[in-house]
Amino acid sequence: MNRERQEPAGQELPDDDFKDEEDILPAPEAGLDLGEAAPGALKAGIDVIADFARHLPNKPGVYRMFDRAGEVLYVGKAKSLKNRVTAYARGMAHTNAVARMIAETANMEFVTTGTETEALLLESNLIKQLRPRYNVLLRDDKSFPYIFLSGDHPAPQIAKHRGSRQRKGDYFGPFASVWAVERTIDALQKAFLLRSCSDSYYENRTRPCLLFQIKRCSGPCTGEISHTDYQGLADQARAFLSGRSSAVKQLLSERMQAAAEELEFEKAARYRDRLAALSAVQAGQDINTQGVEEADVFAIDEQAGQFCVEIFFFRNKQNWGNRALFPRADKSLTPAEVLASVVTQFYDDKPPPKLVLLSHELAEADLIAEALCARAGRKVELATPKRGERRDLVAHAQKNAHEALARKLADSAGQQSLLNALGQAFGLERAPRRVEVYDNSHIMGTNAVGGMVVAGRDGFMKSHYRTFNISADTIAGDDFGMMREVLKRRFTRLAKESGVAPNLSEEAREPSPLVGEGWEGGIAPASIPEPSSPNVEGGIPPSLALPHKGGEDAPLSAVSKPIESDDTDDSAFPSRPDLVIVDGGKGQFEAARKIMAECGVTDIALVAIAKGEDRNAMRETFFMVGKEPFKLPPRDPALFFIQRLRDEAHRFAIGTHRAKRKRDIKTNPLDEIPGIGPSRKRALLLHFGTVKAIQRAKLDDLMKTPGVNAATAKAVHAHFHEH
Repeated sequence: MNRERQEPAGQELPDDDFKDEEDILPAPEAGLDLGEAAPGALKAGIDVIADFARHLPNKPGVYRMFDRAGEVLYVGKAKSLKNRVTAYARGMAHTNAVARMIAETANMEFVTTGTETEALLLESNLIKQLRPRYNVLLRDDKSFPYIFLSGDHPAPQIAKHRGSRQRKGDYFGPFASVWAVERTIDALQKAFLLRSCSDSYYENRTRPCLLFQIKRCSGPCTGEISHTDYQGLADQARAFLSGRSSAVKQLLSERMQAAAEELEFEKAARYRDRLAALSAVQAGQDINTQGVEEADVFAIDEQAGQFCVEIFFFRNKQNWGNRALFPRADKSLTPAEVLASVVTQFYDDKPPPKLVLLSHELAEADLIAEALCARAGRKVELATPKRGERRDLVAHAQKNAHEALARKLADSAGQQSLLNALGQAFGLERAPRRVEVYDNSHIMGTNAVGGMVVAGRDGFMKSHYRTFNISADTIAGDDFGMMREVLKRRFTRLAKESGVAPNLSEEAREPSPLVGEGWEGGIAPASIPEPSSPNVEGGIPPSLALPHKGGEDAPLSAVSKPIESDDTDDSAFPSRPDLVIVDGGKGQFEAARKIMAECGVTDIALVAIAKGEDRNAMRETFFMVGKEPFKLPPRDPALFFIQRLRDEAHRFAIGTHRAKRKRDIKTNPLDEIPGIGPSRKRALLLHFGTVKAIQRAKLDDLMKTPGVNAATAKAVHAHFHEH
């Protein structure tokens, strides 16, 4: 029976309202540091929470806390919503972070669920969608690659896969990297001769491709192998990836022996090569297991208030790689609490294995295991091993977590020193937290794209990279126009997100037909190599990022006061830049300055980089508002850092341009014509030879093409001639 109490808001409630020990927040620490939250704000937050708590049921569910701007502060689950939320109303926040959260709370929302397990699953979904400020967040949880074996085609395709699983087939993984997937697929092609081509490529083959010649495919596209026999190969690959590797290897060994006894030595050699390929898949791992067939190993390490979770993936008694995650979490949380949130969120969009090994005991291990079982539709075991092989796997993961976090902390310290030097070089009041660098790429105005790279204290923030497809309205090859379009779209969006209406001129207000959404996710193509650190006397150690002493070669800002480092505890990476850098000279600078002013962005520092004489990398000229063009000293650490930023922007823009150009090259104009399928496209190409010949052909000639009817011929002719 629910009870509604009418105690004054903020007054301490009796203990009989708390049925579960977990719903009671411990007493606050002495001398709570509420930051900007004054005691009055804390009381106001308690009043808001107490008002909501009166009407809540004693049922499991999820609650959300909102600030005055409507942003979600925190998402939590509870076995009893009334008990848990009432605990906040007692004003007994056990950490500074919880006190600040209560002080900022202006509204709450609730969702009841049937069970606590359902509440846990819903909480995980909402955290990933809303990314609240006070929750543990997985900042590096990108989609993991899988091996996909299709099930909707007579000749199944093997390929690497990311993203949603809408296509029918089997998905094996996750793998820690694309490299591990490609290496495994290459070995599986040698072992099982499965095709990796797309279905459209498969349908258009009239003769076997090169992969058949080098014995990487059995050639089902041209009937070199029957569909029945090919399905047998696919079933063997499926069994091997599912963990039945011993049975598959035994079968191949028996067939090899039988072929040798019948003196079919070439056939026996092919089976021998397939066995060797399977052995390479299993032996090419750093650490394999004997008694653990399928498991994920989670280990967490804490240093200097930051956390690292190292995950190892084991499938079919093989190590499929590892990944280090760096969750955003409050310093007051224990490693076990952070690990519990990470495990729950990690399996929000991927199936859990049969066994999950943990480095720390979790308070809600049974509840999390129940939630994972519900998500997987089978039993999932959570264990914290104390001895044996399982304990060795966890210890190895723990060691890797410690080393990865130590490297990240060292890199962050060095990166912050470089940001400090960058801020002083350009006369900023404080070190920039977010730096955005822009560059464009095109060939004679074709496939023009703009690229934005982002850097911060953690280095290059690749999840924040963006690409911009330049619209047809911008004159081909107009670098200034492309820069204006890119910055207008970027800062118009930023102004809308911040609630500030951009003050665009009439020319800038004119909408332009942008390609696609015009704001594409811009992670650089995997084939483009990563930039290396500058090799200047062994790199740029943090100790070199010192304030300038002035002198003849010092920049104009050298006489300014030492830069103030931004050491605020807000670990959320800002969406608004503190510094914008454009690759170009005075022309690009003026174009960027004008469009930023029209968008109402006047408080963000803007810098343009012009290449030095003879394109010398040590003599760049910089342009800033209110300053004469200037250069930085050749040995300035900030100069090396700027060169790295510019080179990364250049690499990213060129890589995106090349990927776009490659897609255009692969695109066949016939694919754009409705009603033209693989058969008719093949008939047209066989008859005319090239697409250009089809474009020049008359309607009568098109109608004479074997396999092409009159309606199709008219559609092709109209597509190429009625524009």
